[in-house]
Amino acid sequence: MPRVLITGGAGFIGSHTIAALLEAGYDLVVIDSFVNSSELALQRVMEIASLDAKNTSNRLEVTRGDIREKSTLEKLFINAKRQGRPLDAVIHFAGLKSVRESVQYPLNYWDVNVNGTCCLLAMMQKYNCRSLIFSSSATIYGDVSAVPISESELISPINPYGNTKAAVEQILLDLSRSDADWKITSLRYFNPVGAHPSGRIGECPLGSPNNLFPLVSDVASGRKKILRVYGGDWPTPDKTCIRDYIHVMDLAEGHLAALNHLIAERTNFLVLNLGSGIGHSVLEVVNEFEKSTKTEIPYEIVDRRIGDTAITVADPQKAKKILGWETKKSLGNMCIDTWRWQKENPNGYASEHRQ
Repeated sequence: MPRVLITGGAGFIGSHTIAALLEAGYDLVVIDSFVNSSELALQRVMEIASLDAKNTSNRLEVTRGDIREKSTLEKLFINAKRQGRPLDAVIHFAGLKSVRESVQYPLNYWDVNVNGTCCLLAMMQKYNCRSLIFSSSATIYGDVSAVPISESELISPINPYGNTKAAVEQILLDLSRSDADWKITSLRYFNPVGAHPSGRIGECPLGSPNNLFPLVSDVASGRKKILRVYGGDWPTPDKTCIRDYIHVMDLAEGHLAALNHLIAERTNFLVLNLGSGIGHSVLEVVNEFEKSTKTEIPYEIVDRRIGDTAITVADPQKAKKILGWETKKSLGNMCIDTWRWQKENPNGYASEHRQ
């Protein structure tokens, strides 16, 4: 079975993907700076995968480090080669992901997301590891006029975070054109939510959450008194934003399918949407959360956020055709699993999280 490097593996999507890959039999090497994640997430992944924490080196090797640090990154490739089990592919999650924060600190986002990726690609090329899955985003489509959004839609991001993802995709395209040995798949996520059904891992950003589902569950738990709904004047049926939400376990299975395809096929550069193809407004999410969890979510309409768009819904047919993958979990599943994670982990992974 191929050995895979996972960057940013302790994050929300990374940790759930690792759980899916371990179950499928892959051996993994993980690097994470833990700037916006917790080591406990990976410990819990070991529990889910029934791995002995004292003897995981054959299946899951974890290193604390930043992919912008050449010496740390190179050590991973050298050690893997010395072990006689070189790295065959990389799934690249590492990066910053807040639209709001990217508007405030664009230089930091360009450094981490773009420069970090360039450092990783240079090391992959040096050690002849030329298979990559990139964690991209539907944010790169910007404010589109029609939905659903296919992969052929114009790339026109409207915030620095989206700009960095689009820039990395361009770098990857240029790289694939320069060397036919590269096999690259860029996965454009829509809105990942939910948690592992065990309730052991879930979304846990440091500081105040920016995404809808953690905010809704904070209000449901009483941590916050009221949910702020950003904009009540959007051109949608109930005047609130519409998004394509995808359960994180469906997304993890999408990565597994993409990795299997990447290893088996000779596709030089492939771009795929990962979404459900179904849009839900903010108020639909609030109503479903109340219904599924039997909790009350008081809310108020406030001004729009800079960088938001009215409607973002995927056309996922290309991923279905090429990977044989499609989402299985409903909005109700997303709400129930999010709420289970929140109830069982009211302070996230550690007491200092989300205070």
